[in-house]
Amino acid sequence: MGPRYNIGQKVRVTPVKEQQLSTREAGLEPYAGQVGEVTDFYFMSSSKGKTFYVYTVRMERDKKDVVLHEDELDLFIP
Repeated sequence: MGPRYNIGQKVRVTPVKEQQLSTREAGLEPYAGQVGEVTDFYFMSSSKGKTFYVYTVRMERDKKDVVLHEDELDLFIP
């Protein structure tokens, strides 16, 4: 299965829904709900053969590049 998002697509950082934050989610909190543009993506394979994608997203608000997992993003439709 290929990547869910492509370079140039607008995405929204998925707000954290759990009450107890993991370390990964705590770093994401300042960007929750913000929109950015995918500038690159990479795939990784686990030892069990599962492939997953991480994306570099340039945030619109502060122009910072943030690396996010696929499950932390939603397609932004204005």
